[in-house]
Amino acid sequence: MFARLSTVLAIASLATAAPSKIERRTIGVTPHDSYSSSVGVLGCKINTDRVAYWPDAVDCTNICVKVTHPSGRTLNLLRIDQSGGAHDISYDAWNYLYTGNSATNKPVSGGSVDMEYQNVDASECAGLIHSDNGGLPLSAANSMNYLSSCLSGWVGSHYRLYNILNPTCTYGYDEVCTLDLATSNQPTCPRQLGSNPALTSCPVWNIKYPTGEKVLAT
Repeated sequence: MFARLSTVLAIASLATAAPSKIERRTIGVTPHDSYSSSVGVLGCKINTDRVAYWPDAVDCTNICVKVTHPSGRTLNLLRIDQSGGAHDISYDAWNYLYTGNSATNKPVSGGSVDMEYQNVDASECAGLIHSDNGGLPLSAANSMNYLSSCLSGWVGSHYRLYNILNPTCTYGYDEVCTLDLATSNQPTCPRQLGSNPALTSCPVWNIKYPTGEKVLAT
């Protein structure tokens, strides 16, 4: 089902040993109010109010970006989804950087706001990750292509697999899965991998634009 380890290591072009830091770049930042992750990062195991949705493919090492508003306000954000072309960030993060207030307290509306960003070490986003071992929480059933391409990057050394089927954590089991590449490149879970019973114990909340209302992600 998945590429063998030797092939994966040969083609893992995104994997790097250290983050490639760049000079601060000015971009137009827009608000995003519905959590998603194209590589299967589980929203119930991270701070979904601190996510960046960049046009670039999700990297294996550069998953933490520092975004700075001209006022000097800054936030570190997890870059774990690919947008269709815009530089989106979670609505609450956008609202805070733009106004200094949380979107749940004083929501505002608006569009693109010029800000600067730079890649920073993944450790600077550690407080945004809530998995039980501090690793990037991934869906065991649906993140293996991404993980397999990242075995030599930061993600390959800092991940946690769960038997949760989708990024909004509405299906599956909240249980840790293991991966032993010496024997198989398919994770092993306490219950059947990819099971899809309704999961209600790990809710993911979105903050709706422009009201600031918290709603359950579905």
